Amino acid sequence: MILSVANQKGGVAKTTSTLAIASRLKQEGYKVLAIDLDPQGNLSESVDAKQIEVPTVYELLKEEITVREAIQSLNFFDIIPSNIMLAGAEQELSATGKEYRLKEALESISIEYDYIIIDTPPSLGILTVNAFTASDEILIPTTPGIFAVNGIEQLNNTIKNVKKYCNQNLKINGILVTRFNPRANINKSIKELTENLAEHIGAKVYNSYIRNSVVIEESQANKINLFENYKSATVTSDYSNFINEFLGEQL
Repeated sequence: MILSVANQKGGVAKTTSTLAIASRLKQEGYKVLAIDLDPQGNLSESVDAKQIEVPTVYELLKEEITVREAIQSLNFFDIIPSNIMLAGAEQELSATGKEYRLKEALESISIEYDYIIIDTPPSLGILTVNAFTASDEILIPTTPGIFAVNGIEQLNNTIKNVKKYCNQNLKINGILVTRFNPRANINKSIKELTENLAEHIGAKVYNSYIRNSVVIEESQANKINLFENYKSATVTSDYSNFINEFLGEQL
């Protein structure tokens, strides 16, 4: 499966979720490739991938290298890294068929992986469209905030356009609520709003939710695996529960 983790709203734990999902799937014994499609390169930095003077997803999209040249094999999982140079891709990718660059690049190696997880940028430009065109499904992380919920409707419009013009088999895997406080009434109310919106766009909201935790920032700053070094943390348990629910949907 090729899965995009996407939301044009920033601060919804998109990169954190990509990292956690890929790490846990690798721990479960699956062959995993992560693709950092965000010019900020936070996913790459979190796993200590090389980002400078090495082949990255930027050169891959420009068709200057092969996909195998871009892959780095790390203890976390395999990754195609990113750096700030990718920010220029929006202007540089202008040729006909630009939406299919990533899809075409992955065709030669996709069978070698059980899961390819794509971390998308907080925008709905050509990079995100490339991710959606290459993907089977989209996971939407969202926080229990009214602006994040409103952004899902905009995201759904982009998904519908990609389905119409580039990838008719694309579907929404589900919505994952992050940074959730189960004790806060406003969080509960907005979670209900999210569920109503999900029903409107034909998606589901996962029963699992992710609570906020300083452990996330600690693990990313120290470039260590959440599931190996913070086994007793609540957020680790939350992501484990989500992965179990996610895998259950695949059976």
